Amino acid sequence: MLFLVISEPRADRPSDMAKARQGFWPWMAGYQASGVCLHIYPRVGRGVVVVFSVETNEQLHRILNEWADMIPAQFDIYPLVDINATAALLASQVAATAT
Repeated sequence: MLFLVISEPRADRPSDMAKARQGFWPWMAGYQASGVCLHIYPRVGRGVVVVFSVETNEQLHRILNEWADMIPAQFDIYPLVDINATAALLASQVAATAT
């Protein structure tokens, strides 16, 4: 399952969170290496945007809890559909209307 996650960190002083933020990147690198984190981009100002590929909602829940323990944040979560699945769905809809 694919999810776009946008973090909105708590409004702490950036200098107060610098040490925690340094630990974030090596932690996320583990998820990148395992293929769970497909893309990650820092946002201008603060926060990041991540695309996760997880097997279950529980896996995503665990990741977000680990993340929030490191850097308290609010998360906007958007389920995504794989492009191949979308193409197959559209093809089946076209085929259904052609008969």
